[in-house]
Amino acid sequence: MVCASSTGASSERDSPTVDDAVKLIGTEQLANVPGQTLSVVTVNYSPGGKSRRHHHAGSVYAYVLSGAVRSENSATGPVKVYTAGEGFFEPPGSTHVISENASATKPASLLAVFIADDGAQLTTYDRVASAPLPGNN
Repeated sequence: MVCASSTGASSERDSPTVDDAVKLIGTEQLANVPGQTLSVVTVNYSPGGKSRRHHHAGSVYAYVLSGAVRSENSATGPVKVYTAGEGFFEPPGSTHVISENASATKPASLLAVFIADDGAQLTTYDRVASAPLPGNN
């Protein structure tokens, strides 16, 4: 599941959980904003699906297409559930702390619109911290 374009590609070590699927819809360089590209992706969450903590290149606007998505961003306040027809903004430099399907029984999907530097990796997932070995605290 990861976008196959250079603007959306990420390595397997940087991929989200298997509970979401991201599909690149399209990209367009912005003639009126040299050096910037608009990219559009869909994110489909299975029931109970979630993404790991992550951040994005540039600015992102997300619009919930179906179901309900629970989201928390470091720059925009506490966790909130967004339902179909609602959207939210993620400013540059912020961390997407929670991104998950709010339902354990129904799928959810969103459309994300990015404006980022040409060629930027759109999403970078935080490393998963390993538990210390017994006796190494």
